[in-house]
Amino acid sequence: MTAAEADWTEAVRLLSSHDDVTLVCHVGPDGDALGSMLALGIALRDKGVAVRASWGSRPFEVPAAYAALPGLDLLVEAAEVPAAPALLVTFDTGSVDRLGVLADRVGTADAVLVIDHHTTNTRFGTVNLVDERAAATAVIVVELLDRMGLPLTAEIAAPVYTGLITDTGSFKYAATTPSVHELAARLLATGIRHDVISRDIWDTAPFAYVGLLGSVCSRAELDSDAVNGLGLVWSTVTAEDLQLHGLALSDVEGVIDVLRTSREAEVAAVLKTDPEDGLIKVSIRSKGQIDVGALCSSLGGGGHRFAAGFTSADPCEVTVSRLREALATAPHLPA
Repeated sequence: MTAAEADWTEAVRLLSSHDDVTLVCHVGPDGDALGSMLALGIALRDKGVAVRASWGSRPFEVPAAYAALPGLDLLVEAAEVPAAPALLVTFDTGSVDRLGVLADRVGTADAVLVIDHHTTNTRFGTVNLVDERAAATAVIVVELLDRMGLPLTAEIAAPVYTGLITDTGSFKYAATTPSVHELAARLLATGIRHDVISRDIWDTAPFAYVGLLGSVCSRAELDSDAVNGLGLVWSTVTAEDLQLHGLALSDVEGVIDVLRTSREAEVAAVLKTDPEDGLIKVSIRSKGQIDVGALCSSLGGGGHRFAAGFTSADPCEVTVSRLREALATAPHLPA
């Protein structure tokens, strides 16, 4: 489902008629959430709009993979977000609860513009610019900039490219289409250092990560009977792992990409224990046959068809059991 033309028109009107805009994305932002938000923020600031950007989780730290992105000076902590914004714009956020401590701003803002591509989006805005066919929220942001007549500069293109490659797995996932490559070419034409951006995201990690990866992979389990015989591979990142190696949750996002290479498993999962609250953050990937976005929605989370997650307060064993049960009836995607 794509956004209606009336929604595009109203989105352009809202952004063109406000000189003060608040941007927020989901808690624990990934490359698409952060990149989309920064791209629009930079474009609005360049046209003279007062802009602030934030998210509602702690610690309020930009992951190292995105530390060199333009526009980080737009970021403010959640406590500095106005209690009643004139215009609130959300990015890559499928439901209000994913805004964390900033969720209440949806009810106090004069207008809320939702920009997203999740199939599970609940359309919680006064205007909902949701395109489920878009490979990334960043793709929608670029079309919005085009409709507003705003230039796509290198400073804007860098965070857009970040969103594009993170949500397409550097163009490896099934969400990659001819139009994705066309947009990538357009972004590269602005002169961005795409090689540096990709290296920061995919190929740079603390040396301690190598040791942690060895521990996590050594206890990985393969359940060939799971997912009705399609197979599940899973492992855990414990709070003790993080403490031993001096790493944060944001440092171990790449673990799932190692596990998902297992030939025998259609679905990969990593259960990461948050040392702050003890909750288990589950990351899930599908190679293309299972809709893990719908799966995770049934477990209280959400995401995309091929990459999603949920949070569990149950012990690891119980969480894995729930996951196996849900996978037995998970929606299959057409070939």
